[in-house]
Amino acid sequence: MSKGDEVLKGELVGINLEVVDAKNKACIGIKGKIIDETKNTFTIQTKDNKRKMMHKNQVVLKIEKGNKEFLINGNLLKSRPEDRIKVKNKW
Repeated sequence: MSKGDEVLKGELVGINLEVVDAKNKACIGIKGKIIDETKNTFTIQTKDNKRKMMHKNQVVLKIEKGNKEFLINGNLLKSRPEDRIKVKNKW
């Protein structure tokens, strides 16, 4: 399994991210830590302690895992976390 697969199949809660592209251009540049995830959304806690909920299918993320960064289209994450872990490489 490649490191990219580990990010896509792994637990996202607790991972730091930055929104690098979004349908809502006001979301671009938001940085923080994922604190909750559902099938279609995730909630980010920003450094100034605000919570932002975003639709997965509307964003492109830069995710930090370990000392590496990955660009991930949110559409690839659009499933329940427990189901995403079971899926064989559809990406």
